[in-house]
Amino acid sequence: MPALPAPVLSPRRKTRKIKVGDVYVGGDAPISVQSMCTTKTHDVNATLQQIAELTASGCDIVRVACPTQDDADALEAIARKSNIPVIADIHFQPKYVFAAIEAGCAAVRVNPGNIKKFDDQVKEIAQAAKDHGTSIRIGVNAGSLDPRLLAKYGKATPEALVESAVWEASLFEEHGFHDFKISVKHNDPVVMVRAYEMLSERGDWPLHLGVTEAGPAFQGTIKSATAFGALLSQGIGDTIRVSLSAPPVEEVKVGIQILQSLNLRPRKLEIVSCPSCGRAQVDVYELAEKVTAGLEGMEVPLRVAVMGCVVNGPGEAREADLGVASGNGKGQIFVKGEVIKTVPEKDIVETLIEEAMKLAETMEPVDGASPQVIAAS
Repeated sequence: MPALPAPVLSPRRKTRKIKVGDVYVGGDAPISVQSMCTTKTHDVNATLQQIAELTASGCDIVRVACPTQDDADALEAIARKSNIPVIADIHFQPKYVFAAIEAGCAAVRVNPGNIKKFDDQVKEIAQAAKDHGTSIRIGVNAGSLDPRLLAKYGKATPEALVESAVWEASLFEEHGFHDFKISVKHNDPVVMVRAYEMLSERGDWPLHLGVTEAGPAFQGTIKSATAFGALLSQGIGDTIRVSLSAPPVEEVKVGIQILQSLNLRPRKLEIVSCPSCGRAQVDVYELAEKVTAGLEGMEVPLRVAVMGCVVNGPGEAREADLGVASGNGKGQIFVKGEVIKTVPEKDIVETLIEEAMKLAETMEPVDGASPQVIAAS
């Protein structure tokens, strides 16, 4: 029997499909994961090295900053040598929009709120982008909203963000250009979620989700997971970027895990482990960490349960592809629901890794990312 599709909370919202290089965004395309380089773009070697690291971590699309002429001059080499589509991030100077298009970037992110006389140049930008097959992201941001809208609403409200986005979208469409996606980012997940909900009701544009300036790794992960979960569970969102004050590879890992958790991207290795409690008779934290480390990089959809007591342990271990129910200095090893052996506590990790490798040889790899660790109650 063929495998049934993984259940999702809500069907994807119907949006227009565009191309960012060789990656489709919107429509029936998979939700893509983006990040942004932290290097100086004019340092071509450093930027390409970071892009290579992001590519290896599962990043689909990468963005680079372009604040200076030296950065603009480097875009052609970066776009040509990158293995994933490159988006140029443009602020203030409209000339860099044209430079990025001519350099062969897959897309250009424009911030209408801070580019000089942006509205007056939409016609020329649209024509240049159309001529070169370049898509656009209209990136409205709470921190750089058009002063006219700030004056009208008093602050960056959901209504202000959406009004800015819809206005800019109408200008591009007026000139026959439709290859764009939109973002309306805010640092407050509640404001951000409401803005995207409102925007999704106004048109079929593909949407780029992001909580801007989300904060350090822990805080930013919680903010992004909360906001993205609220929107993706409604079918809203076509591409995502987790913004963290952390290395960009960490953004990609979090983004992929969010999609996997909602069954919006195929899962690879999944570690189910109990949070531990007074019933635990082994160090579950250490066991889970060692098993995760030992299976790092596994490319198959394998579910491994690492359990520490007799209450939930046997049931969780039986439901997983591979599992252990630990207690009294030993562990029962389950494979596909059956106990295959009982081993001393000191041999649990080695045995699980060995059995996982055997199972992996019989399974097909999937697209996805690093292991997902879930705490079972």
